Amino acid sequence: MYNIITFGSATWDTFIKPKKFSAQGGPASGWQIIKDSGKFITGRGICFNLGSKVEIEKIFFASGGGGTNTAATFAKQGFKTAFCGSVGNDLPGQEIINELKRLNINSQLVERTKIKPTNHSIILSGAREDRTIFVYRGASEILGEKDIPWKKLRSKWFYIAPLSGKLCAIFEKLVNFAYKNKIKIAVNPGNCQLAIQEKALKRILGKVDILVLNQEEASLLTDISYKEEVKIFKKIDKLCPGIAIMTKGQKGVVVSDGEYLYRAGTPNTRVLDRTGAGDSFASGFVSGFIRSNGNIEYSIQLGSANASSCLKRLGAKEGILKQNEKFKKIKVEKELCYKNKFCSVKK
Repeated sequence: MYNIITFGSATWDTFIKPKKFSAQGGPASGWQIIKDSGKFITGRGICFNLGSKVEIEKIFFASGGGGTNTAATFAKQGFKTAFCGSVGNDLPGQEIINELKRLNINSQLVERTKIKPTNHSIILSGAREDRTIFVYRGASEILGEKDIPWKKLRSKWFYIAPLSGKLCAIFEKLVNFAYKNKIKIAVNPGNCQLAIQEKALKRILGKVDILVLNQEEASLLTDISYKEEVKIFKKIDKLCPGIAIMTKGQKGVVVSDGEYLYRAGTPNTRVLDRTGAGDSFASGFVSGFIRSNGNIEYSIQLGSANASSCLKRLGAKEGILKQNEKFKKIKVEKELCYKNKFCSVKK
């Protein structure tokens, strides 16, 4: 019996930083940052000289993916953890499995396939927080219902990270299996899961114990502007009877238990890399929730500290907190909501 099984992607990440990467980059360095351009959704883009060689200043390899990132937190927090996912029958796939073993994460539920290579991400790092990520969705997309060892899924909790491909298609079956077998469910859905049929999504969310969304996902789910937080949570609380979380990036997090809203900012942290910060907050929160028997304030504090520690290191797993490791606790405000139009801070 596991304490928790995670589901999601396993990725091999390559971090690269070109030489002289800055807003002043130009033809001499082989690349150029284009600002205020209508050709790019974000208004900015990166261009490279066609046919040229671009010198790389730094390169770093690490594993990533929502399934293994969160499993790393749970294992380091002392929980008996397993990861259920798929990797290719290649060197990166073997490296990921080796790492799982080093982290004391059970890998017996991992499928190895020759059909596609292991998922890959190439993270092009720029000045400060600028980055562009090239994503190859490989082996994780072909893990289907027949590949899941259902009889071995004995656990107290499931953590379902963003899914894609065939695994997204069995999202409801995973939730139903957990619900039927009295397994608690934490879900951090991706766009694929949020885009499924509305009736099916309502059925799924009605069985979830912890729902983790960012602002964009919460707005997409409710069709309400992310600025209207109280309205968003009123709607989400009707869909999900469990704990609902909306992360706000550098502005912190808001959590609802159906009666109160809990708000917290973010620690003042020197940011080296944002890769995996969302995973580290969500898995830190769930770890705190399990350990404290549902203390939301402590869960937010552990999740925030875990994310903050992750931001200080390159890669998604290097900064994850260990069990009993000391951390600075942020202030959490508790607000009574829903009975009146506005929230009021509970003294």
